[in-house]
Amino acid sequence: MKPFQFPKGFLWGGATAANQIEGGFGEGNKGLNIADVLPGGKERLAVLQTPGFNFEIDREKYSYPNHEAIDFYHRYKEDIALFAEMGFKVFRMSIAWTRIFPNGNELEANEEGLAFYDRVFDELHKYGIEPVVTISHYEMPLNLVKEYGGWRSREVVTFFERYVNAIFNRYKNKVKYWMTFNEINSGFVMPIQGLGFAIQKEEDKYHPTFQAFHHQFVASAIAVKACHEIIPDAKIGCMILYAPVYSFDSNPENVMYALQEERLFNYFCADVQVRGEYPAFINRYFEEHQIELDIQEGDLELIKEGTVDYIGFSYYMSRTEKKEKTELEKSQGNLIGGVKNPFLKASDWGWEIDPMGLRISLNQLYDRYRVPLFVVENGLGAYDKVEEDGSINDDYRIDFLREHIKAMGEAIKDGVNLMGYTSWGCIDLVSASSGEFSKRYGYIYVDKHDDGSGTLERKKKKSFFWYKDVIASNGEKL
Repeated sequence: MKPFQFPKGFLWGGATAANQIEGGFGEGNKGLNIADVLPGGKERLAVLQTPGFNFEIDREKYSYPNHEAIDFYHRYKEDIALFAEMGFKVFRMSIAWTRIFPNGNELEANEEGLAFYDRVFDELHKYGIEPVVTISHYEMPLNLVKEYGGWRSREVVTFFERYVNAIFNRYKNKVKYWMTFNEINSGFVMPIQGLGFAIQKEEDKYHPTFQAFHHQFVASAIAVKACHEIIPDAKIGCMILYAPVYSFDSNPENVMYALQEERLFNYFCADVQVRGEYPAFINRYFEEHQIELDIQEGDLELIKEGTVDYIGFSYYMSRTEKKEKTELEKSQGNLIGGVKNPFLKASDWGWEIDPMGLRISLNQLYDRYRVPLFVVENGLGAYDKVEEDGSINDDYRIDFLREHIKAMGEAIKDGVNLMGYTSWGCIDLVSASSGEFSKRYGYIYVDKHDDGSGTLERKKKKSFFWYKDVIASNGEKL
């Protein structure tokens, strides 16, 4: 039997986010975004919500690793050359909104910010690498959160529309793959102002997370329509955090509970952005939770008209659910909840490793939506050791990625239309959840550490050469 190869034109590459790699804090007239005020450390999200916390006052009290990150802002040529050496077909990145509109609500775009991304895109094209651009990746302008309450405010839709029109018109000849909001459904597990959502308050008339979702759905539809008009040959997708939900056992109560959790977390946002309408199951949820949305005239028609071309999604883990959980069981679940799955091992950060779950996810998504899929995040965060000879033997990462890529191959054999694969953190970067450098994902090691020390020197890990072979063989050498 002939060895399996991925489809011709499969988009191999890697993925990053501006706030986790760029640095360049305050340079080029860049304004403050929400990541700029996230301190380092595992409790960074809790610190952000601490009453009285004020970045301007407390900035000397904490470290802010996103300010320098890995200095892609100044080293992008070096990094892109390394991506090209691996054979990347695409590079997933994001544009920092505050480089284009420093406060988010200006009338004119910032030329220095626009010019920076011109240089990055030109450098990528020099090597034949297509950029895949996320328009908003956890880096909303801080001013829009402080002055308007983030996506809770309808006014932010107008500011976002101005932003997308500016970048579509500027880069219409340089970017053909776009995505609107990174992991839009992460608002369910991180509904805080710092991520563009408003903190929940019991006295509110409606659940602010769902109102924020609605405004993002409207904004996404506006972006899709604008992209199709300004760049007719471009493809624009949504991006969700996907984790298949398993029932803990065959107890029908647990099966139904797992189904309800899966529909709400995995499908709600995608249903609206791909199908163009609110799903039927959400009506009962809204009624039972006394949620009323402020939906303006024309919103639902706009959402229907602005459906995405493909689904981009992240896959790191599956989730196992049980309706009634003990306190111990609650503490043993993944980052996004659930209980411990006895059949799975976990990473250094407690994320359960489940390659079969990726095949399941791809089949579930394609069965439901029948649009092209794109795995735009997947990877293993781990501690890496630099040996005395300078080598970094990350066989554990190779094993993780190999099994997940094999699972994608099986899904393609199942009939799934899969566009490409950009593994997360192709170069080491700042962890979004913990602000750590020690949680490394990359094929490229960056000499930067949790205490802020390091030379920023780049080193090729063993996985660098392995992934290079995978791309060159179009998946045959796994």
